[in-house]
Amino acid sequence: MDKNSILGLLLIGGILIAWMTLSQPSKEELAKQQQVQDSILKFEDAKKSKTELDSKQIQTASTTIAATTLLAENSSGIISDSVKAIIKKQTYGDFANASTGENKIITIENDLMKVNVSSKGGRIASVELKGYKTFDGKPLFLFDADSSFQNITFAAYSKVFSTDSLYFTPEGSSFNTTGTNSKSLAMRLYAGSKASYIEYVYTLTGNEYMMGCHINTVGMQDIIASNVGELTYNWQMKTPIQEQNIQTQQASSTIYFKYLDEDPDKISETKEEKKSLDSRVKWVGFKQQFFTSVIVADAAFEKPTDIETIKLQGSSYVKNFSAALTIPYNHGQSESFGMRFYFGPNHYQTLKKYDLELERQINLGWKLFGWLNRFLTIPIFNFLSSFNLNYGIIILILTIILKLLLLPIAYRTVLSSAKMRVLKPEIDELNEKHKNDDPMKKQQATMALYKKAGVNPMAGCIPVLLQMPILIALFSFFPASIELRQQGFLWAQDLSTYDSVYHFGFAVPFYGDHVSLFALLMTASTLLYTWSNSQLMGTSNQMPGMKWMMYLMPILFLGFLNNYSAGLSWYYFLANMITFGQTWIMQKFVIDQDALHRKIQENKKKPVTVSKFQQRLEKMAKERQQQVNPKKK
Repeated sequence: MDKNSILGLLLIGGILIAWMTLSQPSKEELAKQQQVQDSILKFEDAKKSKTELDSKQIQTASTTIAATTLLAENSSGIISDSVKAIIKKQTYGDFANASTGENKIITIENDLMKVNVSSKGGRIASVELKGYKTFDGKPLFLFDADSSFQNITFAAYSKVFSTDSLYFTPEGSSFNTTGTNSKSLAMRLYAGSKASYIEYVYTLTGNEYMMGCHINTVGMQDIIASNVGELTYNWQMKTPIQEQNIQTQQASSTIYFKYLDEDPDKISETKEEKKSLDSRVKWVGFKQQFFTSVIVADAAFEKPTDIETIKLQGSSYVKNFSAALTIPYNHGQSESFGMRFYFGPNHYQTLKKYDLELERQINLGWKLFGWLNRFLTIPIFNFLSSFNLNYGIIILILTIILKLLLLPIAYRTVLSSAKMRVLKPEIDELNEKHKNDDPMKKQQATMALYKKAGVNPMAGCIPVLLQMPILIALFSFFPASIELRQQGFLWAQDLSTYDSVYHFGFAVPFYGDHVSLFALLMTASTLLYTWSNSQLMGTSNQMPGMKWMMYLMPILFLGFLNNYSAGLSWYYFLANMITFGQTWIMQKFVIDQDALHRKIQENKKKPVTVSKFQQRLEKMAKERQQQVNPKKK
């Protein structure tokens, strides 16, 4: 080892000795560390002593419980029942006797529905509508016992009680009422004695879908917590699959509600949503495609009301609806809150007669379109239905009536087409003359010809636009019309949903897994009408893209209508064929082409009168042309 290595080792050793000397704790620091260690030891001893004490207490308690249990088992049962009674009293207070029992089902029914009431919770367990079946022929339940609940929650004895876990006593038995007769069933939840109870009173009239319900509280003022001024009525149900097209049923199902002094509203049909209603509510409806379950307050539900929808996939249910409604409570000796349930079809006239705007749950279209359905389509449809005709025939007659009402508009459309056709040779001549000119200049020359001949090129579009509201209104009416549900016509078994003449066994993108013949006929008739109209108008090369669009649109709609109401496709097919026939008759027997041509030629000789509006349009067109093609300086 050389001198440098020895020197390096000595330096390292010196540094280590110096660091150990400097880092050694002082006497004060050693004393503090000793105090910390003593504290830790005392804490561990105390913890050990407490653990031993807790173990002894647990062992003592276990021994006591075991001894009590053994004593109860070896006795004649008196002590065991006493222990149970004490436990129930501590848990349920005055509701101890109602905490156990046998669940009994009481059936109350009328001409239209059968309602099962459960003694456990006193709730409506299920509702079956007698006059309707599911798409596969089974009894139609709006909800059943396994997929629904109703209860009242309230505070008492420093706890929150829920009536769905307690047993009610039926004050009556099953019944069946008919006609205009009414009967009632009372379900009572007794609190200690018969002087204190919560009560449901259900009332059915023989020929009504509306069922009365009163929630009564008697002698509960000292039981329900004094700081509570309300009860919460919870209602939840899963809507079962009832229709052939599950997607349509799901898209048509949601919760409707009506504030006390406002129009009805709803939450989203296409997505899950939770909403808190911050004002007094008149009613809440769990609306399905063709049926609805509505709870209606005689006065109003207090705020807040919480509602929620949840989609259910891969089950026998479509959506889960829930509502938490607030009922006022004033701690009186006897109080009653009146309300009603509507369990029935989404039939416009049936809902409308209650004067509660329940009919607004039926989607008849937005604003103007809904107005047309309410005041035009539905009255005509109901009048035709009174003759007990097949609904396919009713749609045919309805189509003819609407076409007759629109006949003046149709005549104006055909007349405008005839004028354009008479002018076509001159328009073709203009196009040839100005084929190399600026498009704006060619358009101005064409408009000058129209003006000179007294022809308005937009006259044919206006009548078509006037017919559009009725077409759109019927687009909403047919899928929402319960009258068409399970009504067959020709090969269609149900006009409210698609008619399937062939199933592929697999889904074709943008089309579906089946073939709807009515949708095919509608598409074919639309293409035929488009072709016929283009022949009457004559071919034009001015807008070739628009020409192909007219043929493409019906094909695109085929994929949509293939899964839509067969009644709607049947109507569109009839409308196309009647329009085709009207046009042919007018062209053949009503409109004189030669006389029309002479009139146009006479108009050319007359001085042209230009309105101020047309003058402004021409001025704007000239200014635009100058901007596009500025003069050369």
